[in-house]
Amino acid sequence: MEDLKSNVYYIKVDESHNPDEIRQRLARLLKESKILDFIKENNKVAVKLHFGEEGNTGFVKPQYLRVVCDHIRQNSALPFLSDANTLYRGRRDNCQDHLELSQEHGFTREAVGVDVIIPDDAKKENIAEVKVDGKFITTAKVVKSFLDADVLIGVAHFKGHIMAGFGGALKNIGMGCATREGKLAQHSHICPFVIMQKCTGCSACLLVCPVKAITLKDNLAFIDSGKCIGCSSCIAACKFHSIDIPWEQGGVNIQERMVEYAKAILDSHKKRAAFINFATKITAECDCLAKDDPRISPDIGIFASTDPAAIDKAAMDLVLKVCKKDVFKEAHPKRDGMRQLSYAASLGLGSLDYRLIEIS
Repeated sequence: MEDLKSNVYYIKVDESHNPDEIRQRLARLLKESKILDFIKENNKVAVKLHFGEEGNTGFVKPQYLRVVCDHIRQNSALPFLSDANTLYRGRRDNCQDHLELSQEHGFTREAVGVDVIIPDDAKKENIAEVKVDGKFITTAKVVKSFLDADVLIGVAHFKGHIMAGFGGALKNIGMGCATREGKLAQHSHICPFVIMQKCTGCSACLLVCPVKAITLKDNLAFIDSGKCIGCSSCIAACKFHSIDIPWEQGGVNIQERMVEYAKAILDSHKKRAAFINFATKITAECDCLAKDDPRISPDIGIFASTDPAAIDKAAMDLVLKVCKKDVFKEAHPKRDGMRQLSYAASLGLGSLDYRLIEIS
């Protein structure tokens, strides 16, 4: 009988291990799991990660990305580190500040040995539209460089998330590879709103709105939700942080939308993608949170697999086992992370039936 279980490799890491020991363990995990051995000479390899928001320390550190990139280069391949700009306001919502922040967090070419590339999704040549014909998303708008790469490697910090219950490999790809417009589409096409106290009436948002959904009323911007198409151009154009998103309204189907976006990316990388989850400094919130979020779980370890659903399921199962309770549900009682996993499996993105192989 055919064995349909996916292999998930795992090596223990806890708070007692120093960075050098973690690097050694990560190198051993990659060597013994052989999950990156399919990479060929001269393959362009996009290593998708989160460079961390200003004030946040939960992101996967550059010394560990150096291990991943060095391993990839053993096959004479050409890796680069990359992420897409954010929908929310902060230092990661534009290429220049995002790149500067990544360098401040240690992601320099000297430290990681490869280039850091953050495409500008305000330029049409950096955007690709992928037909999905999903239950929620018909066409996904993603950053083109992730599709153009021969290989996609997702390196994720496994942690909680206010909208998805938890964030791991699936969120790193589904939400993380989307353009700002794609990110907004995953939040149920909710219409941005104007924070009146911050609006100066400068009209910058009016000039970029492609459907003229924004007007000035009493010298303040007003967004007509009936006309708004959810492109998020106004958010990027406002220099006063006076336009925001009612994030909670997007919570009903966001996990399914996120998974459909992951499918848009991963369907073009079948048998040419792999995933690494760092279940360390596990926090209640995403690394987008601009503060040093405390742990909600002991450190678990590092996981590796070619199956994004299986690796997330294995990481979640082990966290809940060690904590002896569902810390993600406790942090976000309205969210069930199993929703994204079940939907991913139903779309053929992976299996929830896995074989956990511990590397000693």
